[in-house]
Amino acid sequence: MAMEIRTYGNYGTDYEEQLRAKRQERAEEAEKEKEAGKDNGRIPEPRDEYISSEASDRKPTGLYRLGQDENGNPKVLYDDPNKTVRETAEKESAAKKPVDADKDEDPRAAGEKCVSSTDKVDQEIRKLKEHKRQLQQQIKSAAGDEEKVRQLQTELAQVENELSQKDNDTYRKQNTVFTQA
Repeated sequence: MAMEIRTYGNYGTDYEEQLRAKRQERAEEAEKEKEAGKDNGRIPEPRDEYISSEASDRKPTGLYRLGQDENGNPKVLYDDPNKTVRETAEKESAAKKPVDADKDEDPRAAGEKCVSSTDKVDQEIRKLKEHKRQLQQQIKSAAGDEEKVRQLQTELAQVENELSQKDNDTYRKQNTVFTQA
């Protein structure tokens, strides 16, 4: 059995040739419009172009390099070229500042160290817990006198309420005393 294959034209190349012709026509039209001064409202195609630092009129804004953070993980570091300019300006302004201006500075800005203390709060909480323990013992010992038991239970409820308000981290933070080291 014989098989015959007939091709009636090469359609793929015809289509490609038509596309090339249309592109060529568009390019020619655009060239003519440029020469004539028309822009036709079109935005030109954006293109990347390398401009060396010597040819550029702008200085680089900064330099990036690969480094490591405090945990040894890779990190991108930025070297500011204006850093030296800023440092010298800060040194000059510090030299011009009068001696009395140092007294008015914020102590945190000067790098002074402070120590925090929660001793007063802890002592207050210890006293409340001790008072609660004593009230519980008095309630046990006054088991026969109903009126005294009710009075002690009311006082115990007030102490427990105050203790629940003060025996937490928020209260400790609010009442922390800071002193200079």
